[in-house]
Amino acid sequence: MARLQWQFIRHSFIVSLLTSFFLIFLVTYEDDRGLLLVFDRDFVGIPIAIWMILVIVVTGLMSGYIQAAPIRRRIDQLVHGATRYERGTFSHRVEVEGEDEVAELAERMNGMAQHIEEQVASLQRLSKERVKMQETVKKAAVTEERQRLARDLHDAVSQQLFAISMMTAAIKQNLQNTSDSTAVQVAMVENMANTAQAEMRALLLHLRPAHLEGKSLEEGMHTLLNELEQKYQVKVHTIIDQQLSIPRGIEDQLFRMIQEAISNVLRHAKATQLEFQMRQTSQELKVKLIDNGVGFDTKIVHQGSYGLHTMRERINEIGGTLHIVSVPEKGTQIEANIPIAWKEEQDDSNTSS
Repeated sequence: MARLQWQFIRHSFIVSLLTSFFLIFLVTYEDDRGLLLVFDRDFVGIPIAIWMILVIVVTGLMSGYIQAAPIRRRIDQLVHGATRYERGTFSHRVEVEGEDEVAELAERMNGMAQHIEEQVASLQRLSKERVKMQETVKKAAVTEERQRLARDLHDAVSQQLFAISMMTAAIKQNLQNTSDSTAVQVAMVENMANTAQAEMRALLLHLRPAHLEGKSLEEGMHTLLNELEQKYQVKVHTIIDQQLSIPRGIEDQLFRMIQEAISNVLRHAKATQLEFQMRQTSQELKVKLIDNGVGFDTKIVHQGSYGLHTMRERINEIGGTLHIVSVPEKGTQIEANIPIAWKEEQDDSNTSS
């Protein structure tokens, strides 16, 4: 009953009621019976008072509905536009009709959306420039540190493990005439050394830089998801649009966000299935991860989760929005929407070249 249409109907009903009483008062003013006249007279066997009530009700309903319908439709357009802006679709424009206050509000909303869209484009340009500036410094420092760790592990731990493996192999040959228990224990030591060597090789392999390393986002995601499916026994369903066109800086931020999301799935979700979607339209880029894990209470976890906070910061830096929906014992859905404001810049660069 608080909707705009019912407010118009109530107001029209009140106006019709007051108008009818005023007209009846004028008509019956000089009659001795006054307002009782409408109860004494009838029309087709029905008292005029009943007809008056019916006219008031019908007039109020019809008048309120006729007045509210166009305004309600225009306000619904404003609400729809505000919802689109809330979800990050700033390219949407509200249709402007007439020259009244509602039309002025629509124009101001369109101006606000255009201003935000320009700011998003500026944020994305700054993000790309900052990534280009930081890439050379960070890449050199991170690569050097990873190489140092890999070199130290290889020179120290890997060599010692290899020496242990060789020594146990030699000891096993010299213990051919000893008891079976001693031979079994030496074989166990040799097996443990070989296992440790294999784990060390895997660790050295994982010391590669945590970025795309010259690959596109699509190629990097296929590599990451294949590794997830092979090494962690998580069934992955992948949907990636072909011929994605994403700037380098935004690709890097998205890849790091997705890495953080997958890390959370492995550490907390206990999921056995993961669906990954990456779709691009003319207006926005949408990335979605859905798992069948244990889920969580978003109100509680959002307050102290460093991982979710980092993911949200990375998406905010490129002008996007992050939506997280989780149901305990059902799973979690993470959806990132990034408005496409770089298309015009690419078109301009292509035109100028």
